Amino acid sequence: MLLKPDQRQKLDDTDDKLFYDYPRFVTHVDDGFIQQLTDLYRDRLKPDTRILDMMSSWVSHLPAEIEFAHVEGHGLNAEELARNRRLNHYFVQNLNDQPQLPLPDQSFDAVLNCVSVQYMQYPEAIFAEIHRILKPGGMAIISFSNRMFFQKAIQAWRDTSEATRVELVKHYFTSVPGFTAPEVIVNKSTAPNFLQWLGAGGGDPFYAVIASRSEC
Repeated sequence: MLLKPDQRQKLDDTDDKLFYDYPRFVTHVDDGFIQQLTDLYRDRLKPDTRILDMMSSWVSHLPAEIEFAHVEGHGLNAEELARNRRLNHYFVQNLNDQPQLPLPDQSFDAVLNCVSVQYMQYPEAIFAEIHRILKPGGMAIISFSNRMFFQKAIQAWRDTSEATRVELVKHYFTSVPGFTAPEVIVNKSTAPNFLQWLGAGGGDPFYAVIASRSEC
């Protein structure tokens, strides 16, 4: 097992559907983070491809000028997903209860996960599903900062440093045979941690871990 049982625990172990039952029409990171993520998507995603926005909400941060063949949304709040204009279709599912995705094998060119990886209790199973639904050569982009709903993040995330969290996501990829070696993009905040927590300038730190399904 990649994670020990205690590392999967959350401070709030009530049903995740209850926590996300009320829609939150906010962005969970600052404008600088969002711009970096959109620029990354612009650089890596190709037009007329099929995208899964996993653990999404009312906005996907995709470049407005790029048209995709299909954008599938997944999340825990139907009202948020219904507001997301980039989604062609969406479904609601708690991956901590049911990690198997109702999607065909090798049916997507890219899987995106923005600031939500910290809530996965069984990342090995979820990353195996990401690999299954990606086409050969398809890419997964996992982005995150230092913000979180602390009570819903797993212990392995809460109790570690930002650098260790990067290594954790890399291990999620390498735990599944058939992914390329993970690539890491880091843009750390220039503000001290306590000022970041208070919302001061300096920008949210930006992290992205990227890997592709091997061609063969």
